[in-house]
Formats: sequence, C-alpha cells, structure tokens
Amino acid sequence: MTQQNNSSPAPTGSGTPKSGGKKSGYAVLIAYLVGLSAFGSFVNDMYQPTLPAMTRFFHCSIPMVQMGLAMGMLGLALGQFLLGPVSDKVGRKPVLVGSLLVFCVAADASVFARNIHFFLLCRFVQGVGAAGAYFLARTIPADLYGGRQLAKVMALVGAINGFAPASAPVLGGIVADHFNWQGVFVALVAFALLLLAFSYWLKETLPPSKRTHGSVWSGFADYGILLHYKPFMIHVLLKGAALGLLFAYISSSPFIFEDHYGFSQTHFGLIMGLNAMFTAAGSMLALKFRLLKQAAFAGAWGLAIAVAIEAAAMFVFDHFLIYELALIPILFFLGMLFTSGNALAMNEGRDKAGTASAILGIGGYMFGAVSSPMVGVGNIMHSSAIVFGVLAAITLIAAYMSRALPAEANQP
Repeated sequence: MTQQNNSSPAPTGSGTPKSGGKKSGYAVLIAYLVGLSAFGSFVNDMYQPTLPAMTRFFHCSIPMVQMGLAMGMLGLALGQFLLGPVSDKVGRKPVLVGSLLVFCVAADASVFARNIHFFLLCRFVQGVGAAGAYFLARTIPADLYGGRQLAKVMALVGAINGFAPASAPVLGGIVADHFNWQGVFVALVAFALLLLAFSYWLKETLPPSKRTHGSVWSGFADYGILLHYKPFMIHVLLKGAALGLLFAYISSSPFIFEDHYGFSQTHFGLIMGLNAMFTAAGSMLALKFRLLKQAAFAGAWGLAIAVAIEAAAMFVFDHFLIYELALIPILFFLGMLFTSGNALAMNEGRDKAGTASAILGIGGYMFGAVSSPMVGVGNIMHSSAIVFGVLAAITLIAAYMSRALPAEANQP
C-alpha cells in the first residue's frame, strides 16, 4: 500500500499555495494547514467552558449536554466518510469550500436553539461541515510529501497547532463571559469565513491524473481495501484510542475544573491552554526518534504509566494540584502518539490519501463519541479515571502491534 521514494515533495505548483517563492510557498502552506487543523479543534474546544452554563440554559443533565461534543464528533465522522472518496474524485478544494459553507449555516442556526434537541441536531451538522477542513489538513500534506518529510510536515503542523487547543478554551471562556454561549458560535462562523476567504490562494493539490477514475461511488470501494490493510489499520487504532482519551479529558475537564474545583470559565480556558502546550512539545519530540514506530511505543508506555498515576489520584485524592500535575505527562505522551500515529497511518495509505485520512479521522471520533458521554456517568472523577485507563490500555496494545510489523524501506 505504501509507495517507494516517498520522501521527496511533489513538484512545486501541483499543490503549493500561490506565492512568490519556494520558501514562502511552503510557509503559506503550513500556515493554512495549521488553520484547517485548528478549525477542527476550535469547533469542539472553544465551547468547552460553556458546558456547565448550557446545562442550566437548556435545563438538562450533564451527560445530555456532553452529547453536544459526541454529536459533533459523529458529524465529523460521517462527514469524513462521505467527503474522503469525494475529494479523491473531484479534488480537495471544492470539498473544502462546500463543507465550510455547510458549517456556517449550522453554526448560525445553533445560536437560535431554545432546546437541547435542536442544538444537538445543529452540532451534528456542524460536525459534517467541519469535517472537510479537519481531514484535508492531513490529506493535503500526503498529496505533496511522503516518508520522513510527511512526518516532519505533520509534526510541524501539529506542534504549531498546539496553540489551537491552548487558545480555543481561553477565547471561548472570554467570549462566553461577555456574550454567553451563543457568542462562541458566532466566533466560529467568523473563523470559517476567514478560511473560506484564504482558500482562494490555495492551489488544488490533487491533479486530475491522480484522481479516482469512474464514478464518485466507485471511490467508496477504497474503504474496503484500506480496512483490510493491517499496517494501516493498526496505526488507525493507535491514533484513534489516543484521540479518544484526549476527548475524554476535554469532555470531563469543564465539570472537574469549574464545578468540582470552582474555577471560572476564563480561568478554565487559561489552564487548558497551558496544558495544551505539553501536547505540542510531545508532538515535536516524536521526530527525535529514528523510527516513528519507536516514538509510538515509547509514547504508549509513557501514557499508560501516567494514566495509572492519574487514575489513582482521581480515586484516592481530591486536590487540584495533584490532578493537574498528573495530567501534564498524559498530554505530553498523547502529543507523541498523535504525530507518530498520523504519519505512520498516512504514509501507509497515501496513494488513497482522501479515503485514508477519512478512516483515520473516523476512528478517532468514534472513540471520542463513545468516551465523551461515558465520563459523565456517576462520579465524574471515577468514571473519567476508568475511561482514561481503558483507552490507554488499547493504545499500548496497538503500539505493540505496530512494533511487531516488519520494517520497510520507506518507514518514516
């Protein structure tokens, strides 16, 4: 499934943004990829601080309002499933523009929600719309690069994008404090419109000669090929379980920080921002390993140990400082797993990059859609600890499976 000689970039002009030179074109490309990737983070992370307030606004339970995260993830999963093969057929740019327009309509509608059920429907459609930007942030680099170079680009985007989960809760808390939860979705619409405006300077990265032949529907057959390709699916499992753990943390943290420990929405955002920096640091550290499979193995073991310490603290102790200090290594090792998992999976499936990116995204959001509401069942400290532990164990198993795969010449 992998291709040989993947380490060199695609010819300039086949996919780089319009720019005045090679270096500036590369910088503009990275900046836009960061924006696309950050948008996916902002869609969920920016309204995290408002979850407790929304339970009061809609007069619903904690698990019900957390379903807003789950519905967004389900929408992201379905959107990627549909748009992946479509982008392999018609190109990346039309899919990007269309999906961002869908998001804008759904986000505008959610501002007028007066009951939780209509809001959840809006969140689902928002997820479908946001899926385009989210999976194309992985697909476009795979169109242009392979092997170690692909890993470097994805790690760079991931590290810089560490500021997205860092800034999203901060901005969300500030906006919510001044304009309530509805203001957050107005801000998200503005972000989507900005991406739409700058998409004019993005050239198509998938030339007609490399697109899927036949009808759009024939492209869905690629799912069967990739789903039966063991090396690819092992790395989807690795990334998916790690992302599910991140979403479990994201879903539980507003209630732990705000309701349990008494922090304001703005302070919650600042703490989340600080924590996200450790994920960015872990993302860059993964590139220090000779093989990314080694980074994944080390990250999975580190995550398992850190989660065991955190789980013990959540069951035995009730102190913010202990809880926070135990989170730091968890987020650091998740960063290592995100870089290695993304690059390993996309390198295996880069000849069907749109579909491969869709499967990779769907895997993560399936884990997230299950784990997000589960952390709100019963005592949130105890249920979160259990969910963290299960997902860390799955990640470790996938890392062992990845390590057992035979080495290949173009292994990043």
